[in-house]
Amino acid sequence: MNTRVFSKSILISAALVLSACSSSPEEEDLALVNQGPQALYDKAKESLSNGNFNGAATTLSALDSRYPFGPLSHQVQLDLIYAYYKTSNTDQALATIDRFLRLNPNHSDVDYVQYMRGLVNMDADTNLFQDMMGIDRSDRDPSMAREAFNDFRQLLEKYPDSKYAADSQKRMMFIKDRLAKYELAIARYYMKRQAYVAAANRGQYVLEYFPDSPHLQEALELMVECYEQLNLPELKENTLKTLKLNFPDSNYADS
Repeated sequence: MNTRVFSKSILISAALVLSACSSSPEEEDLALVNQGPQALYDKAKESLSNGNFNGAATTLSALDSRYPFGPLSHQVQLDLIYAYYKTSNTDQALATIDRFLRLNPNHSDVDYVQYMRGLVNMDADTNLFQDMMGIDRSDRDPSMAREAFNDFRQLLEKYPDSKYAADSQKRMMFIKDRLAKYELAIARYYMKRQAYVAAANRGQYVLEYFPDSPHLQEALELMVECYEQLNLPELKENTLKTLKLNFPDSNYADS
């Protein structure tokens, strides 16, 4: 056999092997899509199991778009909600959740989807860096926390026997604490600017809506100080009575 021809054959074979081994991820995904929805879903589940939530979200989103009414569609959407939650993709998670709730109000996992809505909104309210550094940002916008509270409340009202009910109740208590701290942070801001009426109103809000909050004592003490500054002895005395009754060790109790 001609040596030159033989060498050329080896080079061609090697090039084909290298080409096969170096196929791009896009080409691999295209090949997977062509295999059908089950192969695509299996890949997504593998990504979820391995903690590759970005990859899972990408695959599940493609599957949801390509086969929106297939036999796997509901499970795909449920897994997609979780993948979006794990990647902190709030907008996409909420959009997928709301679409699922709107189109499948009687689905057996609707309580789970409602629970996930609360988790997504609660996660959007947190700041991991500030929490790790011990930075208190009680004054940050609480709108997402309020959304999460309403999500969990709806779950308890509609599905009191749900396996997610107990955890939802605990999370509501945590959010109450967060919202009470926010009101008091704003109240302190008003006090620094001598806006005592506005500050007292914030304290009163804590009393009315978060009576089981651990910040109740601070709210009462703040109100006492505000009424003192506003020269409202009757309101001050009534607030002091409540403070002494519930928190006899308060420094204000001797006033």
